Amino acid sequence: MNKKKKRSAWKIILSIFLLILLIVEVVVGVSFASGYTAVKAKKKNAEQTETNFKGQQADDKNDINVLLIGTDSRGNDQGRSDTLMIAHYDQKAKEPKLISIMRDSYVDIPGHGKEKINAAYSYGGVELVRQTISENFNIPIEYYVVVNFNNFKDIIDTLFPKGLEINAEKDLELDGVSISKGLQKMNGEQTLQYARFRHDDESDFGRVRRQQQVLSAVATQAADLGSITKIPKTAGKLFGYISTNVSEKVIISCAKDFVLGSTKNVKTLSIPIKDSWSFNDYTDSGSVLEIDTEKNAAAIKEFITE
Repeated sequence: MNKKKKRSAWKIILSIFLLILLIVEVVVGVSFASGYTAVKAKKKNAEQTETNFKGQQADDKNDINVLLIGTDSRGNDQGRSDTLMIAHYDQKAKEPKLISIMRDSYVDIPGHGKEKINAAYSYGGVELVRQTISENFNIPIEYYVVVNFNNFKDIIDTLFPKGLEINAEKDLELDGVSISKGLQKMNGEQTLQYARFRHDDESDFGRVRRQQQVLSAVATQAADLGSITKIPKTAGKLFGYISTNVSEKVIISCAKDFVLGSTKNVKTLSIPIKDSWSFNDYTDSGSVLEIDTEKNAAAIKEFITE
């Protein structure tokens, strides 16, 4: 491969990784840390746990399932997964889908009994999360991306210097940032707070819906390769915050569709689905969402195969 072709290939790799990173960052909503040294330490700690990941290929060879985990790990404390999602991509239909799993979903965690699903990452890293999802929802997961970083506001401001266009669903205020209902261009700080807000009657249900809304906006508006390749310094810092087993071959294969704009719009699903859960309170776990796993597993299967 000549130098020109190599540069083109790496532009594609950079583009899709940035898109993945942006998607994950939008849904993280975690407490931020600072400093590159701290980031390297967190990544090293995460990689030590994730080396035992035993990915399972989807039954359909055209399907790719990626486990997306946002975590607020600090130092040697791996922490719980603050955000848990599954990115599904049908390479034949060129259709991306995103499944969000509420962090308080009360499920069976292999070797630990019933617990909130966000505890699986703390107990056994990304492999135990994979096992938990497989056991409760029967989804094969082949790849993972784990992210913990503080660049979201700068990334949005760099990629979208004129703002990210969002149709805010309601008036809200968080951490001194006020957002009015309606279509508008949000800067990085506004976008972050809009994605994080959960201080209303809907709590995490509304938060996940807004995260998915922001995700779709980022995925659509970040598709301009020109804007992405203008931020190599930001990209370099982002790579210090990611742990993944996604290969370059897979990245290049999928990147062509995203970069060329041949993919369909992102479809989303939130778990638990309507009428499949109830609030409960346990001494050990606190307030949880007690869910019908069979009903939700069926909903996921239908969503992926439709």
